[in-house]
Amino acid sequence: MKKEQIAASRINYRHLHAFWAVARQGHLTRAAEQLHVSQSALSTQIRELEDRLGTPLFVREGRGLQITEEGSIVFDYAQAIFDLGAEMLATLEGSGQSLVQHLRVGSVATLSRNFQDNLFRPLLPRPDVRLTLESGSLDELLVKLRMHKLDVVLSNRAVAKDAENAWRCKRIARQAVSLIGHPELVPERFRFPRDLQGHKLVLPGSSSEVRARFDALCEEHGIKPAILAEVDDMAMLRLLARDSGALAVLPAVVVQDEIQQGVLRELMRLPGIEEHFYAITVPRRFDPPLLKTMLQAARQDTLSMTGGSTAAPVGS
Repeated sequence: MKKEQIAASRINYRHLHAFWAVARQGHLTRAAEQLHVSQSALSTQIRELEDRLGTPLFVREGRGLQITEEGSIVFDYAQAIFDLGAEMLATLEGSGQSLVQHLRVGSVATLSRNFQDNLFRPLLPRPDVRLTLESGSLDELLVKLRMHKLDVVLSNRAVAKDAENAWRCKRIARQAVSLIGHPELVPERFRFPRDLQGHKLVLPGSSSEVRARFDALCEEHGIKPAILAEVDDMAMLRLLARDSGALAVLPAVVVQDEIQQGVLRELMRLPGIEEHFYAITVPRRFDPPLLKTMLQAARQDTLSMTGGSTAAPVGS
């Protein structure tokens, strides 16, 4: 088909969506199951789209389908079209057409619940706010963000944009990492590293950036920590800090309630170790107003805990 004929004719977007689904799945059967249609109906729609465009979009390769060069071009346009449609729906859902503004937030499972509570607190009294909160792995949440099923992903790990994903990753807060313990089990004036002797430690998991920095600090001071537990989940880390009798390495915000109640004490802030918090979004023509409000509150340092450490300097 000539270019002017293609331009003059209308594209069937149902057929384009069928092609897009198959291209994403790489398999006709899986795409048919996802769309709840028969394989034959899906094949017919793609064949009609190929006839309309005048070029094959797939070639058979074994039991699967391999996208052609022209198919890759069409897929890029289809991705942009359906992304824009999803963005339109998400924007209208949170627009002034409704009395209630909706913000959909994904949080990585390792993120402190207290951090999240502090972040959302300025929004909660507002009668026009509806929050949808979802927890999961960073990879799972980024897929939903890419598909505009989330407005923002909160993470304690940064992500970089790549050829396929133009992530926007902003650091919105940072929190000092502290050594936390029961007041009756440690000296009033804790001296690091000397007073670590005889204490077991509860640490973040080995994949954590905080853990890597703590390991480096121990190496610098010739410390071989006695590890009681290594935990990726902040909620479990909080419970162990409270109940195990061991010292814990974590941001004080995680156990802010226990510190305020006198159950735990911040012994010292570990030098050079911080946990960073990031808001990850995708480029949009219109950002949800609630997202701007939330991030502005974070930039104004509303998340930081007050009060300093009574610990002596490192090495004293």
